[in-house]
Formats: sequence, C-alpha cells, structure tokens
Amino acid sequence: MSNNIPHYWAIVPAAGQGSRMGHTRPKQYLPLHGKPILQHTLERLNLPRIKGIVVCIAANDSDWQTLTLPRTVMSVVGGVERCHSVLNGLQALQPQAQPNDWVLVHDAARPCVRPADIDKLMTQLADHPVGGLLAVPVRDTMKRVSALPPQPLPHPFWGERGVEVIETVNRENLWHALTPQMFRLEALTLALQHVLNQQETVTDEAQAMERQGYRPVLIEGHADNIKVTLPQDLNLAELYLQQQDFS
Repeated sequence: MSNNIPHYWAIVPAAGQGSRMGHTRPKQYLPLHGKPILQHTLERLNLPRIKGIVVCIAANDSDWQTLTLPRTVMSVVGGVERCHSVLNGLQALQPQAQPNDWVLVHDAARPCVRPADIDKLMTQLADHPVGGLLAVPVRDTMKRVSALPPQPLPHPFWGERGVEVIETVNRENLWHALTPQMFRLEALTLALQHVLNQQETVTDEAQAMERQGYRPVLIEGHADNIKVTLPQDLNLAELYLQQQDFS
C-alpha cells in the first residue's frame, strides 16, 4: 500500500486505576463475561483495517502480561492523565506511522463498542480533513446544579438528600461523546502538545482539537457503547455483551 494512503491505528489509554469502582485491581482488568474488560476492548479493535494497537499502561502494571491478546499489540508507559497517556502512544507510533495516518483513541473501559460502529467511523470520515468521534444524541432532560462545595452541609444549595437544580438545560444539539475518537496522527499530536505546554488538560481528544480551532464531526453510534465507571456498570455491560452475542 502506498504511503500516500493513510493507515489506521488505535491507541487505548489504560494507565488509570478506576478508583470509583471501589476495587483494589484496576478496573480494566476486572472480569466481565468471562474475560478481563481490557481484553474485550482490544478484541473489538482487532479489525482488518486497523494496522496496529498501542496500549498505554501504568509503569507498575502487573496484569498486562495475563491478557490473551488477539494479535501483536504494542504497550507503552502511560501518564498521569489521559492526555499524557495518549500523547505517549502517539509518540510511540511515529517511527512506523505517517503524519497523515488516522489514529483511533478508544477508552479501555468501553468493552461493548460495536465493530460496525468503528467501521462506520472510519468509512464516513476517511476523506475528512479533521476527523471526529462516535456519539449519541442526548435524549433525557438535562439539569444544571449548583457547584458542590468543599463542606456540603452548610452550603445553602446542598443538603443530605442531594443538590438543587439551578436550571434546565436545553438538550437540543447536545450529544454524549463516546469513543473511538479519530484524528490524524500529526494534528492530534500537535494539539495535545499545545494543551500540555499551556499546563492544561482535556477530557478527550476532540476537546484538544477544538482548542486548535478544528471542528470534529460526530458520527452517531449506539448507546450500548458504555464506559464502565461504577460497580453497577459491570452488570449493564454484561447484559449488553450477551445481547450482542445473539444479535
């Protein structure tokens, strides 16, 4: 294949500990439907069009070697925040990838992403100058609440039963951002470097690109592409995986 034709690569930031799961083991290694969460995720990314996968793991990760990987996968040491890990992954790709190659960044804890949605993202944005991400429209009524104070109880808008609503947000034109998020290797590298040089952080790659003036495109995916964050998410992810097995 000519170097002028972009390849597709994937980066999976997996250096976090997932403290909200309340477990001593990092959440990406918790068992789900017979396999560790991260193994499910890597198998979903094991598509013919994706040339290679880089997983960004913690320096003291003792679980990585226990995975049964679907094919050769490169691992690199991640960073303090997601954006640091992704930048490390991008830098690891540079010796073998082209600046114009596509990079799909996918959360380690999204094991239910549908391969068809990944393929849809790659196909619909193949010729786009910027790239974009999977997303789903917001369907619920959205509420904005008062900021949570350091000492909750004395705060006039905060009590033992919850936090008060200060306004209802118009959900029109609001979407839930998912992953993968797909951008060009060089452009995403420069965007993340700029953010970190400003001593700032971003919560996803699209935000870094937006800071550079780009407008990522949203490609509608499926709502079962959930991120396992809390203990109850494991049961929901298990249900989704079972449903997908019989679809």
